[in-house]
Formats: sequence, C-alpha cells, structure tokens
Amino acid sequence: MIKRFYKTASAAAQDDGFAVLLDGRVLKSPGRIPVIVPSRALAEAIAAEWEAQADDIAPRAMPLTRLIYAAVDGAAERHRIAEQALAFARSDLLCYRADRPQSLAARQQVAWDPLLEWLAEHHGARLVTATGITFAEQPEDALARLASDLAPLDACRLVGLHTVTTITGSLTLALALLAGRISAAEAFALARLDEDFQAEQWGRDAEAEARARALAEELAAAERFLRLLAAN
Repeated sequence: MIKRFYKTASAAAQDDGFAVLLDGRVLKSPGRIPVIVPSRALAEAIAAEWEAQADDIAPRAMPLTRLIYAAVDGAAERHRIAEQALAFARSDLLCYRADRPQSLAARQQVAWDPLLEWLAEHHGARLVTATGITFAEQPEDALARLASDLAPLDACRLVGLHTVTTITGSLTLALALLAGRISAAEAFALARLDEDFQAEQWGRDAEAEARARALAEELAAAERFLRLLAAN
C-alpha cells in the first residue's frame, strides 16, 4: 500500500489537452509519462479519484486512473491493442449459439441477432454464426472492415474498447457500447445470457455472483471512461 504523498489533486488545461495535477505537478504514469487527456471532464474525474484517497492509496478504487495509465503507457503499442481487440471478432461470443435447449437458443437469437445486424449495417461487417461446438470461420472482408474501423481510434478509446471486449468476449458488444447503442449494464447482461440461463435452471452460486459483480463494476468504469472522453 502506498501512503498518500500529496495534499490536493486537480485538473488544469494544457496546450495539448488537460492534465491531472497532484500539488500542482502533472501526474505521471508508471512509465513516467505525463498524464494528459483530451477531455476536461475525464481529467477532473481522474483527479477526483486521487482527491478521494485516504491516508493509504487504494489503486482498486481508482478504475479511471488504471485505464488512463494503460492508455498512456500503451500509446506506442496502439496497433497491438487494436489487433488484440480485433482477435475477439474471430470468435465473437454472439456468433456461438446453443443447439439445445431450444429455449436458450431462442433467447440468444432474440437478444443477439439485432446486435449482429447493427454491426453489419454500421460497420459493414457481417459475421456468421454457428451452433454447438462448430467453429465459425469469419469472412476476411468483415474482419478487414472492422480492422479499418479500429485503426483511427486513439489509445484511450482502444484501451476502453479492449477492456469491454475482454470482459464480454465480444467485439460486437464493445463497438455497440462505444457507439452508445447499448449501455454497460446491457452489454453485461447480453454477455452473461448463457450463465444467467443456467442459474435460472440450477440456482446461483455466491462466489460466481461475486465475480460477476466485480466484472460488472469494471465494465461500468470502462463505459464511464469512454463517455468522459467524449464529453466537452
């Protein structure tokens, strides 16, 4: 645990964005890179995380700080982050359907098909689905279109997108959240459709529910991060 080493945390405009300040000095990432963000709202929210710390700094209570650190230190590897996010499209959760029971298959179709259709309409990428244990080989032109859409994203948005993709197992859900098509709560519910169906049949496990709540909180933080990036 790190002791609080500063008195005040604030945000201030810089020539190239907005800085997070600790006692008037620009916050630096673990890689010793100054934390400069494109949005005042995000800078103020990150500063608020630091201001809220008690005598001991609790990194787990600072999700926005963790995300901006990943973006700042990973900026030089932006293309690698994009490739990792794109890899999820090759095995997107929404493309794998149950062959039984029929009630689960029907629930997947109703919940997931509209998002795949949205992806086709807004990104020009029509992914194919499969049932059972069959692997769905995705069309290379669809993957190329998704790669093209990820390429212009800055490191901050890519880190937020990658976080959502990793938690949900779906680039489709991540892109829909980034675009404001769905919320973090909706994305999480869609990603856990199978687990929730099984819990309805066999009951819920307290340990699994605790893990799910932690992931839901992480997903909500990623959504807030992305929304603050877009705020004026």
